[in-house]
Amino acid sequence: MAAPANNSSSAKQRILTGLVLGGVFLAALLGLPTPAWGAVMLGIVALGAWEWAGLVKFGARARIGYALATPILALLVYQAAPREMIAAIAVVFWLLLAPLWLARGWPVPGGIGGALLGWLLLVPTAYAAVHLHGHSPSFLLVCILLAVIADSAAYFSGRRFGRHKLAPRISPGKSWEGALGAALAVAIYGALIGVFALGESAENTARLLGYALILFIASILGDLFESHAKRQAGIKDSGNWLPGHGGVLDRIDSLSAVLPLALCFLLLWP
Repeated sequence: MAAPANNSSSAKQRILTGLVLGGVFLAALLGLPTPAWGAVMLGIVALGAWEWAGLVKFGARARIGYALATPILALLVYQAAPREMIAAIAVVFWLLLAPLWLARGWPVPGGIGGALLGWLLLVPTAYAAVHLHGHSPSFLLVCILLAVIADSAAYFSGRRFGRHKLAPRISPGKSWEGALGAALAVAIYGALIGVFALGESAENTARLLGYALILFIASILGDLFESHAKRQAGIKDSGNWLPGHGGVLDRIDSLSAVLPLALCFLLLWP
């Protein structure tokens, strides 16, 4: 009888942490001015950098240095880099390089290569989160909810209908049936946003739906890429900051792909 009790306790802890985390995050997203929101993002980037340095096996001093240097780099990039450059980097990495990387099973590098790859994942995420917030906190929330809906729908669809593994070498729990269920949920979400929330024309709603489905694919790639790095490192969670939810990278893996690409689509919107 001990195992069910432990499972129940773990589930309650996960739910409680999720509710508290979601409430605090939502309050910060909608209630803070963009500069203060940017400070929150720098803190998240620092924690994510600490975890990433652990994944690529940095030593203790290098890990601390990387966690301190990454938010400074993110701040400098935010001040100096044009949005178009960050958007282009996101398109090249997430829609071209990341799928090839995962398909070929290339290892995540250590040393300088690992540091650069971590910056490629974390810095554009923070950049996009702040720029999208400056455009509209509500728009940023819509983008984050897309990733949440995709992840939740994939989980429940996969548990109910999952038969065929999506990426068995990387994340055995994911299935094609779960991905299809998530795609349907995201398509409905995108259509509802276009028609009812934005009141867009049929043409623009179709364009929005196309963007939403691309972001859905990106959310899967972001999740799989972090899973690939964790599997190589031989760990289940990137950290233990969040009881029942793992680390920061475990929470932002999908968003690391979704938010920079959402910035790209915002720039393309008529």
